[in-house]
Amino acid sequence: MSDNGGAPVGLLSYETLVHAVAGAMGSVTAMSVFFPLDTARIRLQVDENRKSKSTPIILAEIAKEEGILSLYRGWFPVISSLCCSNFVYFYTFNSLKRAWSQGDARARPSKDLLMGCISGVVNVLLTTPMWVVNTRLKLQGAKFRSEDLQQTHYKGILDAFSQIVSREGVASLWNGVLPSLVLVLNPAVQFMFYEAMKRRAGRGGRKISSVEIFLIGAVAKAIATTATYPLQTVQAILRFGQYKTEGKSGLVGSLRNVVYLLMDRIRRHGVVGLYKGLEAKLLQTVLTAALMFVVYEKIAAATFRVMGINRKLKR
Repeated sequence: MSDNGGAPVGLLSYETLVHAVAGAMGSVTAMSVFFPLDTARIRLQVDENRKSKSTPIILAEIAKEEGILSLYRGWFPVISSLCCSNFVYFYTFNSLKRAWSQGDARARPSKDLLMGCISGVVNVLLTTPMWVVNTRLKLQGAKFRSEDLQQTHYKGILDAFSQIVSREGVASLWNGVLPSLVLVLNPAVQFMFYEAMKRRAGRGGRKISSVEIFLIGAVAKAIATTATYPLQTVQAILRFGQYKTEGKSGLVGSLRNVVYLLMDRIRRHGVVGLYKGLEAKLLQTVLTAALMFVVYEKIAAATFRVMGINRKLKR
């Protein structure tokens, strides 16, 4: 992007703030539309005894056993976490891009990947406690097939934070942070493919339609999700907090737990077990990401247009 009237480049810029707010609002809109698919996905990941069926059947089972509103259980904490998470990610990504474009304006996939990884690490370290809490709240009141999983009793977001800290320690708010750090490759790969495909589609100053943005976002997210899904399963199990760790703590212990959970899944269910719930995850994340990018691009473009900033949203 070109600089606006020689404005100083830095973290505090109006343009970067617009991208961050637009990204946050796009993610909130998209997740709200496809939220039940995320409910199906997390049940399949955490509850090993729940049989993997088609997504509509899983949703019908949950609605029949727990009520239709259970499909939206945990909506507010998830949306709050997602809003903060995407704000941080988009703000960091666009700040880096704005700063680095001054020395080298050429757009390259490798640069997009690096910026995506750095943005992901910042995002994970700042927002993991919120995702731990919303995973617990989303599964509260669920009817599990596995007898090893215990019900939790939280009154809300603040009570969940309080109970987790008092009973499990502050460090438990960062449960699953190691696979989360590895999983920064997911949005990084997603943004790399998204940026590359968007640049190709917009060659010669061609205007990219909303349908094209939707399809580009969907393809980029499908590639990233399929590549990293086994680690997302481990992440969900660790965030739920009912996997009992043994042996060393710290980085070595975390690595051991991740490897053990991956190998245990393969031993119990085969390699296919690593991808349990992938159908629901792909439906949810691919459709959510595609709609998010459409809303994001539209909000950002409209804001720049209203404020009289003449710029094209080419990245």
